[in-house]
Amino acid sequence: MTVLMQVVINGILLGSMYGIAAAGLSLIFGTMRIIFLAQGTMIVFFAYVTYWLFVKAGIDPYLCLLIVVPLAFLVGLGLFYSLFRKAVALEDRNVTLLLAVGLMYLVDNAMLKVWSATPRGVTISYSDAMIVVRGIRVPWLRLALLGLAFVSALVVFWFLKRTRVGTAVRAASEDIEATKIQGISAIWVCAISFAVGIGLAGVAGVGMATVFSFDYQFGFTFAIKALVALALGGIGNVFGALAGGLLLGIIENLAAYYWGIAWIEVASYGIFMLVLIFLPQGLFGRRALVKKV
Repeated sequence: MTVLMQVVINGILLGSMYGIAAAGLSLIFGTMRIIFLAQGTMIVFFAYVTYWLFVKAGIDPYLCLLIVVPLAFLVGLGLFYSLFRKAVALEDRNVTLLLAVGLMYLVDNAMLKVWSATPRGVTISYSDAMIVVRGIRVPWLRLALLGLAFVSALVVFWFLKRTRVGTAVRAASEDIEATKIQGISAIWVCAISFAVGIGLAGVAGVGMATVFSFDYQFGFTFAIKALVALALGGIGNVFGALAGGLLLGIIENLAAYYWGIAWIEVASYGIFMLVLIFLPQGLFGRRALVKKV
């Protein structure tokens, strides 16, 4: 029983990363209606930024949040206005999808040139710190990442529910045309949503740098895992996206425990397909998003 609990807890801790990434995807898709496949690549990029700040300036990774998150927000604004502003107004969403794919490969190759293909990671004085409760070992860094995921979700929830900008974002996710009629700039709302989504990528990047060994190719796989988590949790619900990430982490760890590591991808993508077929709105998504035909 202790071993099984350890497996489940490890899955929750792993899933916190998926959850942060899925929350960012949810925000971007909710207003812009695009699947931003470059989200994973942006997470890796900010992991490299965290790594550099630690190596070059000696800044603790969690203090790097004060630099990386505002930087990520500004990068998000820059990317939106330079790449997606005109494309998001088009009826054909394939243009934005192709832009995201192009951005993903551009940043991947830029990271390869700057940081090489050597796996990187941040090792700090408390990297090996453990909390042991009744024989269950919980790495402190992974527990901190889980806390960071919940704090991020709470901040985004507060932003969406308690601020005028957040209210405009929620209105745009429901009906962008009605938002325009109310005199709210749809471009401005999409820009804020995109920037906040990239800001969450910055948060996830800090977590990745402290917990994982990563390289420039890690982004696409991570983006797909975030997409699976989003499908599980449902679009339009920040906590649903986080819950989907935690659930995916548990599924992967249980699959590895019972069937072996080779079955991790089979289990996660198998669940992904089943959810899309039988519960396309996700576990916590809004049923109004699903149209009967």
